[in-house]
Amino acid sequence: MVKNESHLDTLTLAMLQNKTVSFTLPIVYTVVAMISIPGNLFSLWVLCWHIKPKTPSVIFMINLSITDLMLALCFPFQIYYHLQSNHWTFGKTLCSLVTVMFYSNMYSSILTMTFISIERYMGVVHPLKLTKWRRKRYALAACLAMWFALLLAFYPLETTDLTYEVKELGIITCFDVLKWNMLPNFAAWVAFLLTLFVVLFLIPFVVTVGCYIGIIRKLIQTSNRYGNKQKTRSIYLATIVLLSFITCFAPNNFILLAHMISRLFYSRSLYPAYKLTLCLSCFNNCIDPFIYYFASKEFYQKSMQLFRPMVPLSDSSENRRESLFSGRTMSARSMSSGPMDGLEGVRINLQRQESVF
Repeated sequence: MVKNESHLDTLTLAMLQNKTVSFTLPIVYTVVAMISIPGNLFSLWVLCWHIKPKTPSVIFMINLSITDLMLALCFPFQIYYHLQSNHWTFGKTLCSLVTVMFYSNMYSSILTMTFISIERYMGVVHPLKLTKWRRKRYALAACLAMWFALLLAFYPLETTDLTYEVKELGIITCFDVLKWNMLPNFAAWVAFLLTLFVVLFLIPFVVTVGCYIGIIRKLIQTSNRYGNKQKTRSIYLATIVLLSFITCFAPNNFILLAHMISRLFYSRSLYPAYKLTLCLSCFNNCIDPFIYYFASKEFYQKSMQLFRPMVPLSDSSENRRESLFSGRTMSARSMSSGPMDGLEGVRINLQRQESVF
């Protein structure tokens, strides 16, 4: 952000002329778009038209696919912008629209993955409690509340001209240079930036990491009667999802925090590093469809039926897919042993629900 709108400091000018950023981002965005758009379109097609019933897990995954696609729609504008040496040619309105779409959908991915992690944790660790809250309306309400909160958090970006004419370089930037008068005072800037970091990242991050650690611990404690190979695959998959979440989102948001502190209190900038770590966040768009394929038994079965409608899945293949992370099935089976034999009805009901992971 700049306090003096008549000219920019040398640090900001150097940032805008950073060749590494201008070269790297278009390449990464192009690769991500080429993988993300077809992958998420296919995922959305399977989830919406070929998987029934629409459980909370499916609703959250549909929301995640829509989020990934909306983020991918921003890439062509970002690619052209950086190829033009950070010169925006699409006008003020489109700058605000693309910026809000880009960042709101990025944080929407974090929040949606948090919802999915909670649902999976409850299915594996507390399956009986999950049945009470496993209602489609709760998932829809959570998604709507999330989008309302995101639009509210990004209200300053929605109502502000985010373009800035850099006369020294003969370019017009989009969101790379924020005007200080976008918010009324210093306290408002701190509140806005902390909302992005704490509310939209840190709290969901802690919850998600905690849920997957709990899932992994529960799987490790699971009886060996279900097979070490099956359990090991489930643990590996949970670990991969956890590590991908940390790798994609943690560096960018922690560097954002460091950049905020440096810029607000020391007049220094880590913005080039922040822009480069956005690449990691965008790579999450490519990962999500593969997680659907490898994690969800029903998604795998429907995909195979669509590609090979005349070739039935073998029982062994189906069982392998179920064993990857059939949280509620595994938990229900463990409940049915020992003193829990009286809950046979609950066990059958839980086994009918497909694995969300």
